[in-house]
Amino acid sequence: MKREVLAPALLGVVLLTGWAVTAGAGSVLLPTPGAVLASLVASLSDPAYWGYLALTVGEALGGALLGIAVALPLAVLIHRSRWAAAAVNPFLGATQAIPAIALAPLLVLWLGYGLVPVIILCALIVFFPILISAVVGLRHVDPDVVDAARLDGATSAGLLVHVEMPMALPSILGGVRNGVTLAVTGAIVGEMVMGGSGLGTVLTVQRESLDTAGMFATIIVLAVIASTAYAAIHLWERNSRIIDSLQRTREAR
Repeated sequence: MKREVLAPALLGVVLLTGWAVTAGAGSVLLPTPGAVLASLVASLSDPAYWGYLALTVGEALGGALLGIAVALPLAVLIHRSRWAAAAVNPFLGATQAIPAIALAPLLVLWLGYGLVPVIILCALIVFFPILISAVVGLRHVDPDVVDAARLDGATSAGLLVHVEMPMALPSILGGVRNGVTLAVTGAIVGEMVMGGSGLGTVLTVQRESLDTAGMFATIIVLAVIASTAYAAIHLWERNSRIIDSLQRTREAR
């Protein structure tokens, strides 16, 4: 068995065993793994729960797509324009330090409650890691390849589409991978602060009723959603690196 599979499996067994021992010792606030599993099965058997889940996924996906749609053109502008880079760079670090929970009340004042402000919050969370990753990826494109493409008569748009973006794609996808996972967090925070009908609302109800097993079950569902998105984008990123490596090998020949 490969180490990449065995190592996390062993760690999971250790954590699960420690969890079971701690909960079995009489902890009031920590449910047993069996209680969490029972709550998870009960939740997934309820059709209404799938509606909550679908809404949260939709909010996270909508926010992620909006963040990507704004971040990538801005990254290209920063890469191509020294004036834009000089204007934006000083603010990137400061804006990343602003916690999402601090933005949520402002979005409520500006946009009210409901679906739109939650999606905007997700987009803001996704925007910065994707922007920075895209800028870094574009700046590290091999200049020799760019110069060769220019000598072959590539236009500015053609250079971007056929050379710079494909070569920067692994870095961009790394930012997208982190951003999409953060979008799930943004959806939950947004629903708990700005209202909604997704899993954030389910968590709020479970918290108020002291249903710790239900909260653990919902957190597990959220972790699975984020992990699935992370793994899918990581696979895409890995394939893009392989394709890029093959293309470079062919060009070298």
